[in-house]
Amino acid sequence: MREADLVILGAGPAGMAAARTAAEAGLSVVLLDEQPRAGGQIYRDVERAGERRAAILGADYLKGAELVSDLPHPNIRHLAGATAWQVEEGRRVAFTLDGEAELIEGRRLLIATGALERPMPIPGWTLPGVMTAGAAQILLKQSGIVCEGAVLAGCGPLLYLVAAQMCRAGTPPLALVETQTAADRLAALRHVGGALRGWRALAKGLGLLAELRRAGVRRYTGASGLAVEGDTQAQALSFAAGGRTHRIDCSTVLLHHGVVPNTQAARSIGVPHRWDEAQRAFLPERDPWGRAAGLETVFIAGDGGGIGGAGAAALAGRLAALAIAFDLGRLSPGERDRAARPLQATLARELAVRPFLDRAYPPFAGALLPGDDTLVCRCEEVTAGDIRRYASIGCLGPNQTKAFGRVGMGPCQGRYCGLTVTELLADANGRTQDETGYYRIRPPLKPVTLGELAALAASQSKETTE
Repeated sequence: MREADLVILGAGPAGMAAARTAAEAGLSVVLLDEQPRAGGQIYRDVERAGERRAAILGADYLKGAELVSDLPHPNIRHLAGATAWQVEEGRRVAFTLDGEAELIEGRRLLIATGALERPMPIPGWTLPGVMTAGAAQILLKQSGIVCEGAVLAGCGPLLYLVAAQMCRAGTPPLALVETQTAADRLAALRHVGGALRGWRALAKGLGLLAELRRAGVRRYTGASGLAVEGDTQAQALSFAAGGRTHRIDCSTVLLHHGVVPNTQAARSIGVPHRWDEAQRAFLPERDPWGRAAGLETVFIAGDGGGIGGAGAAALAGRLAALAIAFDLGRLSPGERDRAARPLQATLARELAVRPFLDRAYPPFAGALLPGDDTLVCRCEEVTAGDIRRYASIGCLGPNQTKAFGRVGMGPCQGRYCGLTVTELLADANGRTQDETGYYRIRPPLKPVTLGELAALAASQSKETTE
């Protein structure tokens, strides 16, 4: 079994920044990540981006190159392509690397697993040709592929960024269909003070919108009734906006209405979570340093603890690393606090704009509570109507739905249907999301073969004997 002072799950901005900070404090660090190269989803393949692709993806994307270049350090062991599938006792992690299962134990564990795109279940969302906007961006980052004949639908700043990147690549989207309303923008004005503190994010958004106007991309706002049409593949997007119904012929539909924390690993070890109404998601309970409530040896940093963006994630990773270095006797309280002070101030500025964005771009109501015929759990082909029917015969929480209809028991293990199931049950039963709860997450977190388990058991038995 491997050992280290600090084990980090995820090599995105939080994990990379934490690894370097901890290593510089003298800690031995093992960084586990599923991807073949560091960067996470936001900085995917940044070290291989050529001049042309870098120009398309933009300056913010290139910021990740500095974090990646900081990883080489004598105290950091980066295990790329490692899939973590179980966390034990808050310190030991089981993972698979090159087809072989292994165990590693750290004196501290940092969960930096980032965010997932919020699923957007609307009629036709499972048709070929429909994907998330984030998936389209991954194709561009990793393979230089741009979706043609595409309509972007939903809400949030990522839609503007992906649309602008498509324009720079010479393949502009056919249209941008946005679900946020004038009332949402008006309600967001009460957070304008924080928005002004985070003026750089606002300026960036306005710049992207100007870029889309120059490219002649059509925009529809306040859209409702979104549906993807087609028999065997996406052929059109229909919706209502401006008092009229619209239908746009297209071969690709890119959906997005926000991102949510990836909480699977944290939930699997019993970290308590609470519902956050602004982000319409469950967030793990942590102290200001990122330490998980009730678990002395576990920290959570980055978007996995609450959506704040790449800059905030890197800062949170550094702060968690400082707290861990203090825990393990590498920093005095004064050294920790002096190093943390400027990071905390910058983090506060980074997060100041968040309430404004959350209110201005709320998730699409029609996808939070989809119509009865819309698939919710695509793995097990369960509809929203099925969930409502389970509620009518006594189902109170998502974990019970597994017994009623195998919901959340497919390959994704509830990652993509979990929040929708919570919302549907809470609405049907007249309960809060906190009262309704979420799936109980059990290992393995990711698929693992029986052969890998057997080989791990054999190697552990051999170590015990020796």
